[in-house]
Amino acid sequence: MYSFLLQATIYLAAAVIAVPVAKRLGLGSVLGYLIAGVLIGPVLGLIGSEAQDLRHFAEFGVVMMLFLVGLELEPMALWNMRARLIGLGGLQISLTTAAITAAAIALGQPWSVALAIGLAFSLSSTAIVIQTLSEKGLMHTLGGRSAFSVLLTQDIAVIPMLALIPLLAMPGLLNIGGVGRDHSEEISLIAGLSGWGVTFVTLTAVAVVILAGMYLTRPVFRFIAQSRLREMFTAMALLLVVGIAFLMTLVGLSPALGTFLAGVVLANSEFRHELESDIQPFKGLLLGLFFITVGAGINFDILFDNFATIIGITLGVMLIKSSILLILAYLFRFRGRNRILFILSLAQAGEFGFVMLNTTVKYNVIPTAISEMLALIIALSMLLTPALFILYEHLAKRKIERTVTREHDKIDEQGKVIIVGIGRFGQIVNRMALAAGIKTVVIDHHIDQIEQMRIYGVKGYFGDPTRPELMHAAGLHEAAVLIVAIDDKKAAVKLVKNARKSRPDLHIIARAYDRNHTYQLYRAGATDIVRETFDSSIRASKYMLQELGWSGFDIENAADAFVTSDRGALRELSELWDPNIKTEDNKAYVERARAINKEFNTGFLANLAKIVEQDVKEEEELRAEADEER
Repeated sequence: MYSFLLQATIYLAAAVIAVPVAKRLGLGSVLGYLIAGVLIGPVLGLIGSEAQDLRHFAEFGVVMMLFLVGLELEPMALWNMRARLIGLGGLQISLTTAAITAAAIALGQPWSVALAIGLAFSLSSTAIVIQTLSEKGLMHTLGGRSAFSVLLTQDIAVIPMLALIPLLAMPGLLNIGGVGRDHSEEISLIAGLSGWGVTFVTLTAVAVVILAGMYLTRPVFRFIAQSRLREMFTAMALLLVVGIAFLMTLVGLSPALGTFLAGVVLANSEFRHELESDIQPFKGLLLGLFFITVGAGINFDILFDNFATIIGITLGVMLIKSSILLILAYLFRFRGRNRILFILSLAQAGEFGFVMLNTTVKYNVIPTAISEMLALIIALSMLLTPALFILYEHLAKRKIERTVTREHDKIDEQGKVIIVGIGRFGQIVNRMALAAGIKTVVIDHHIDQIEQMRIYGVKGYFGDPTRPELMHAAGLHEAAVLIVAIDDKKAAVKLVKNARKSRPDLHIIARAYDRNHTYQLYRAGATDIVRETFDSSIRASKYMLQELGWSGFDIENAADAFVTSDRGALRELSELWDPNIKTEDNKAYVERARAINKEFNTGFLANLAKIVEQDVKEEEELRAEADEER
């Protein structure tokens, strides 16, 4: 009991001291935990070999993390990721395995050992990457989502990899000990079964998880909720995660994969947020403990004895993985910072690499001495990853700073109309307003655009329009109209949201890039939306009808009818549009869009008839008034 309390005190004290300091220095919590492990392990010697045993317990934090990640994904969203899961993830694993295997063979290792090393190093750190991406708000970027897809594919691929390891055993090799004591459960539901039997039991276990998540959890949670005991809900949440992990272990599957699947099934549950709040603290502590054990497990004796070799291999592995990831980034058309983020996220080895090495030692595939060196390489690469993220943030920040060459202008005037964006679109709106004698305030976040317009005597202000204080200085609270004409789609939506929140009565006219952008602007609160090419297309259509012999009266009526029908359809479809689902996978949206296309001609003709009828009525009223005057 004394020893347990002492160890608990050491681990908690290290975390409480190191992590806040690391966060204060901008290093992030993951690097803080790793540094804490290095300090209490190799540096101060406060903990010993028990850190290796504790790591297996702490790996349960990865299981909980994937359960929480699953809760954030709906099944349809997971299905939409299938191209990246199979294509991007599959290519990353196969190409990395092949490249590192070839490198190991070139260094003199037998092909079986080289293949085992390639498999272990092809995996990346789910724990470090997802934790860091979430902390830094990068999880929802293209690079972050793509990295997550590859990590999920790797977690699935661990299963066949572990099944392959025993087939690579080296004749005559007899390991004693290993990287860590084997903790696999001796009880198994698939022991002694044929291949068909193993497949049947495995699929049955997966089906049990899915069906229980769909039909059993809701009544059970409702029953627990009736007790009105908070601790019972927490106990039930832990039972769910632990029970699924245990079931997956019994059938030879990854516990992390099982709990992730359960999380996806429960993503639409009304108890989702309750589960997140109950699991989150345990996940955070266990992940922190896991990172501490990784830092504590770095054997500096082996590192200093083979310093150049180990550092060289670590950097070589990361370089090989980065090169392959760069090729994949080009193939899948990642650009700019998303490409860099994707590469940095997956360049390291991961925690499942420790599991792979333990298995290779157990089945006499890799000698113990080599496995210890490989484990050190994995740990070092994991230690470098948070530092690479810091470098990424620094470079991204410098790039942003280079684009801002001066301070934002101080706005010293106000007008009835605020025009944000003075490009091709905004220029015309501003010129027409000025020609009509209307006072405008022009803002743009491109300094070169502002300076260009000043050459021609048009005054504008440089600044970020998404900053509420800047818009308030421009007179947002007194303005009658806001024109949003900036190129950045996300910034435009954010600006509309902020403006609508500040001024519910404000008339907001926004330029839309495409149909999806139109939907976003509608939901953000725009009053009128002008699609970039829509009005010019209508004008071209008028020329077409004119050339075909239509009268000017009929052309105008036809154009008005078409715009009215299209605008009504657009607003209706905006209610069904979901930004988290691909358009072709949104069944409700697609079905209604098809129906609208079929109904469109009828609706167009009906609107045309109404407009003609209204025009005829107005013309008759004018004639009647003229007759009365006579």
